[in-house]
Amino acid sequence: MQLYALGLNHHTAPLAIRERVAFQPERLGQALHDLTHADSVREAAILSTCNRTELYFAAEQPQHAADWLARFHQVSLNDVSPYLYAYPQRDAVRHVFRVASGLDSMVIGEPQILGQVKDAVRHAEEAGTMGTLLHKLFQNTFAVAKEVRSTTAIGANTVSMAAAAVHLTERIFERVADQHVLFIGAGEMIELCAAHFAGAQPKSMTVANRTAERAEALAARFGAQTMRIDQIGDMLPRFDVVVSCTAAPLPIVGLGMAERAVKARRHRPMVMVDLAVPRDIEPEIAELDDVFLYTVDDLAQVVEAGMESRQQAVIEAEQIIDTRVEGFLHWMAGRVTVPAIRALRDHAETLRQAELERAMRLLAKGEDPHKVLEALSHGLTNKLMHGPTRYLNQAEGEHKAEVGQLVQQLFNLPRQG
Repeated sequence: MQLYALGLNHHTAPLAIRERVAFQPERLGQALHDLTHADSVREAAILSTCNRTELYFAAEQPQHAADWLARFHQVSLNDVSPYLYAYPQRDAVRHVFRVASGLDSMVIGEPQILGQVKDAVRHAEEAGTMGTLLHKLFQNTFAVAKEVRSTTAIGANTVSMAAAAVHLTERIFERVADQHVLFIGAGEMIELCAAHFAGAQPKSMTVANRTAERAEALAARFGAQTMRIDQIGDMLPRFDVVVSCTAAPLPIVGLGMAERAVKARRHRPMVMVDLAVPRDIEPEIAELDDVFLYTVDDLAQVVEAGMESRQQAVIEAEQIIDTRVEGFLHWMAGRVTVPAIRALRDHAETLRQAELERAMRLLAKGEDPHKVLEALSHGLTNKLMHGPTRYLNQAEGEHKAEVGQLVQQLFNLPRQG
């Protein structure tokens, strides 16, 4: 059984492709069950965020995973295969370590991805698709991410997605403090955005979410208002900034809705930040003169400035990861010899018990203890050496020297002159 990783991300695929293979949270359980019933897949976890969709799985053969991904999302394999990467064992381990440590993120060192990896593991555990290999892999993954974050400066001055959203807004409006902000959704990303915008003290903040309780809980934290998600169309003209990140399968803000809002605002500018995959805001809205629409791909331009200062931390993090990859692969290699070690110990224990019982019987008969111990030691030695000796004697031709060398190494024997 080998470990594999297969997927696509913001490095390899545009947003239009990524959103076609994104997994909705409510479908993850079904997807995991479906994947592990595919050919040869025994364990699986699925990581699906706005920037990546990745399958981590243990299987005999990996070639059917790409077919399954395309089939599950009802897309053509030819459409997505140019953007896919597939990593075999060593590269798969290194990749997940890098992902969880924030080295493969759009914003190097951003911390949100670790929580997203943990969510992926939780979904897999709930679905019952985590086995020994993936459990060990992700235990190591979380330990590596913690070590990278605690021993390097990878997280120093990190520009997160949320901070980038504020930065983009400040490009259009001189002062966020003069603006009214609408958040659509109430998940982790919106919570982070709300925290960053709250720091800029806008005139008002409002949360719209399908679940009123979650909207109210988030709004209470930041002194925001709430409204129903079906009120967005009527209320949209009131807002200068709209930040959206939901798991909705279809856009929430359509072109017609945006056109009406712009008209009602008398063409005062609006900033819209769409952090969702699939998109919450129809891309055609970007063509409106008075709307500045940004997607997750646009945020990459915002974070480039901080990259140089993090390069040394990246080098240090890569060194940690390389070391931990070797350690994990050593554990995996050790698993191969475990059955042989167990069988060898069981065999030796059986021989020991037999010789011990024989010695106890002789002692019970009154035999000389010294002679019994001598017989016990000779018996154990002869039986333990029987297998290797026969192996040496049965070797033929050119294999004799090779077998002799192997036995010397196995028993740590001194070299013969």
